[in-house]
Amino acid sequence: MSELIDNRAHRIRTLQEIIRELHRGAPTDHVRATLRSLVRETSSSEIAAMEQELIAGGMPVEEVQSMCDLHSQVLREILVEPVQIAPPPGHPIDTFQIENRALEGVIAEVRALAAPAGESPDLGRWREVFARLMDIEKHYQRKENLLFSCLERHGITAPSKVMWGKDDQVRELLKALGEALAVDGMSADEAGLVVETVVEPALAAIEEMISKEERILLPMSRETLTEDEWAEIWHESPRFGFCLVEPRTGYRPPAPAAPPRLAAVPADEALVFPSGALDLAQLRGIFAALPVDITFVDADDRVRFFSEGPDRVFERSKAILGREVHHCHPPKSVHVVEEIVSSFRDGRQNVAEFWIQLRGRFIHIRYFAVRDEAGAYLGTLEVTQDLSRLRELQGERRLLEFSAGAA
Repeated sequence: MSELIDNRAHRIRTLQEIIRELHRGAPTDHVRATLRSLVRETSSSEIAAMEQELIAGGMPVEEVQSMCDLHSQVLREILVEPVQIAPPPGHPIDTFQIENRALEGVIAEVRALAAPAGESPDLGRWREVFARLMDIEKHYQRKENLLFSCLERHGITAPSKVMWGKDDQVRELLKALGEALAVDGMSADEAGLVVETVVEPALAAIEEMISKEERILLPMSRETLTEDEWAEIWHESPRFGFCLVEPRTGYRPPAPAAPPRLAAVPADEALVFPSGALDLAQLRGIFAALPVDITFVDADDRVRFFSEGPDRVFERSKAILGREVHHCHPPKSVHVVEEIVSSFRDGRQNVAEFWIQLRGRFIHIRYFAVRDEAGAYLGTLEVTQDLSRLRELQGERRLLEFSAGAA
């Protein structure tokens, strides 16, 4: 076929087949030349649709993810976005973009530190710059928990899965870099090896993700999300924090929509349980005071509730309410969640638990099957608790003693 393909549906099918060739091992230069001859230009939404159909057609997310950088490089030459008016300062898109500019500045600093050859590294300076680079976690958390949640409401799930997997690869590379920098007395030769095997791969992965965000994710999001959804992202963003820079001022989000009225519970009436009764204010206060984080997923596998204590282990945003639970986890761990829910639903199990080390804390995570009196499955309850302090307790305390900040 020698004529240019301009029909959107044809372009998407053509992109799918050419990317399949790439995944089957076709030479990159050949694929790039074929793309140029068949497809004059494509948009971020068409790339998203292509990935969506590839995954829906049976290609594992991991396979799309493994070739993501390669096919994004091939597609970059034909990716054309319509000219858009810049978002107002402080709009979530603007904040993502200025964070990316700040990250590029830190990346340049890292490369400048790596430049001198044959010299022992200034580990103090390396560690200071690395600590700033780790602020990227806030950027990724907002993207994964807010932006992806809103895109999924519009049926756009494949780019989220692929990008979340790539974010996790960046996290692993940064973790390896942190471990390398924790070693004192690094020689010049050792520093050169760290730069080659750890530093540069990490920086390249961050730069590739910045390109994907700004050429694919953010244009597609701007084209798709409503003003109310951007306002929701703006209101919820402070929960996760901002990366290296603070949002600019200027954006005025529309007022948030009133929350749906699910039940009318007068303030002077109580909810009656078999073991007692609580009014709504008491119930809210109890959930806020619990020394654990809880999240409830209903029988349709959608997130319906989470507690809002002051010291949550894993931050939650209202954007996840109604989100399918398998979209709330990165691709590398979603199969574990799906197995837990499946075993609860068919009655094989009632409890699953894990414990992990997280930033110096010992975290205990338990999942419980929630059933009605007849045993019918109602959903899954996740309970997370920081047990670090409790594990250190010894002996006894029998006298009343208050400790500021003790949980």
